[in-house]
Amino acid sequence: MNKISVVINTYQAALHLDRVLDAVKDFDEVLICDMESTDETLDIARKHGCRIVTFARMEYNIVEPAREYAIHEATHEWVLVVDADEIVTPQLRQYLYQRIQEASCPDGLFIPRKNYFMGRFMRCHYPDHILRFFRKDKTHWPAIIHCQPEVDGRVEKIPAKRRELAFEHLANDSVENIVSKTNQYTRNELERKQHRHYGTLAFLGRPLFRFFKVYILKGAVLDGVPGFIKAVLEGYYQFIFLAKKYEQSR
Repeated sequence: MNKISVVINTYQAALHLDRVLDAVKDFDEVLICDMESTDETLDIARKHGCRIVTFARMEYNIVEPAREYAIHEATHEWVLVVDADEIVTPQLRQYLYQRIQEASCPDGLFIPRKNYFMGRFMRCHYPDHILRFFRKDKTHWPAIIHCQPEVDGRVEKIPAKRRELAFEHLANDSVENIVSKTNQYTRNELERKQHRHYGTLAFLGRPLFRFFKVYILKGAVLDGVPGFIKAVLEGYYQFIFLAKKYEQSR
């Protein structure tokens, strides 16, 4: 019978880790790749009997190199990558084991994820498919922030209608956290888009289009006041990025 390794990259991840590890205890292996945490992360991992490896955090300021290292440290052919704030449902575990026994199983699977804001499920950020299940020997994770892994083979998406198979994302970021991350993420985006140029109209067009896309096209209008706030924050992100880009050019 084919086996699955769960890989979790951690740094100061104590907040949700106990719940996350309890949800994956029935997999064949749980590997923690820790980036030198100083909180209770490692104590929690040891309590759950996880295998632990270390990746020096100071070597990079992004998690992707640690992901590449971790997936190839896994023991088994099939790897499920789980963030330290994501819950794997029993239905998803059962589905994955069922798929890998089939001759027609793809080499990678995009898994939907349920995201929350102000305590409620965000329709506008579902299905948020992420490529997190794959054969490790056919997979490479590039050292580029927020990139998806590259799988040398056929990949499929778990249908969005199968909500019982989606990750439960526990992050539920506050407005303060989102604003703080906006500063960090726009800084990283500036590095990636050094040679891109945007006209003056972009200051109006990009934030407004982003708001319209999230609020109307993706359905945040159905998420009440939290949905409106989230759509405004998405437009705000675009404005901050463009303002930094303009400042940089000066």
